[in-house]
Amino acid sequence: MQSLSLGLSEALRLTLAGMSPLAAVELPLLEALGQAAAGDHQALVDSPARDASRKDGYAVASHELATAAPGNPARLRVLGSLAAGGVEEIALRPGAAVRVLTGARLPAGADAVVAEEYTRREGDQVLIDAPVAPGFNLLPRGGDARAGRVVLTAGQVLTPLRAGLLAAAGHATARVHAAPRVGVLGTGDELALPGQPLSEGQLHASNIVTLAALCRQFGLSTRLAIARDEAPALAAALTDLLAQSDALVTSGGAWQGDRDLMVKVLEGLGWEKVFHRIRIGPGKAVGFGRLEGRPVFILPGGPPSNLMGFLQIALPGLLALAGRADPGLPRVNARLGADIGEGKVGWTDFFYGRLEPGPDLPIFYPQKKRTRLMDIAQAEAVAAIPEGRESLAAGEVVSVQLLP
Repeated sequence: MQSLSLGLSEALRLTLAGMSPLAAVELPLLEALGQAAAGDHQALVDSPARDASRKDGYAVASHELATAAPGNPARLRVLGSLAAGGVEEIALRPGAAVRVLTGARLPAGADAVVAEEYTRREGDQVLIDAPVAPGFNLLPRGGDARAGRVVLTAGQVLTPLRAGLLAAAGHATARVHAAPRVGVLGTGDELALPGQPLSEGQLHASNIVTLAALCRQFGLSTRLAIARDEAPALAAALTDLLAQSDALVTSGGAWQGDRDLMVKVLEGLGWEKVFHRIRIGPGKAVGFGRLEGRPVFILPGGPPSNLMGFLQIALPGLLALAGRADPGLPRVNARLGADIGEGKVGWTDFFYGRLEPGPDLPIFYPQKKRTRLMDIAQAEAVAAIPEGRESLAAGEVVSVQLLP
């Protein structure tokens, strides 16, 4: 087997170093969901605009409840009622309380709210059996967002909850990096698009569906195509996809066989290779370069290798192109539920697997190394034997990547 000089960490470094996020666009909040912030976003207003109640109850001056106790309740006269959004002003007086609903602004002179379920009403008075601390049940002015403070940082993905925070902070739009358009090309005479009738010896192009689905899961748009294992057909398909894409991902034809033409065709089109083939298993035939200034990722055709090359190299690169501050799959610590071996010193060896709850950490159960589509479809996470190790023992704590 050919000696491969490039390890995973260096390949990933070269990939990310070659990525510049796409241009920034200003979009309505709901249209910007799933995209990465192009710069910090500061709150335009305080939210709430004034101290507000977290509960339905009574606004009080906390010092007036200092001696309150069962059998010796504080007795306060109720001056009126305030609701969220109301404009009425009621100033608290000694020996008094104001009825407030959740979200109502706090009356002047009050510094705490007693929840309604801890009070008793007698006519125009309220009885309270226990003291409260200043600030109890209050949302202070600017507690959610303070004008001028950052509420969304550059590279953060705009999630539904962050969109709500931006709205509270006075924003109707967000400045985000445009979502990359990814062209996904499957290669092989045996391939047919999903849903098309199969001729003798053909199979449906499942890899490109998996890759495109992962891109969509991370907010990227995709266009799919397949091409025969012939140089003119491959060149035409690549040229067509490139004209409509910000990045390309190819599936198949990436190794050294007689019909592995992808690299030769790309070179003929002017591809600037950064690397091709790295020390990972499965997925060693993965490559990265640029064509007309746009990133191109080449992947092997076998499903385990195809997916792993995408997850470890192409996906982080595409997410960096989308402007994400932390590109790649999320990680958690887990304990190994079984030994994993077959590692080669100097290589990073990956295993698909599933997670089960454990007493302290999730437990990762690896699948067989030579897994196929049915097994991959059940996988929930990926673990790795790092360079320098040949195996990992059951019970060891490892960092695993979570699959979407």
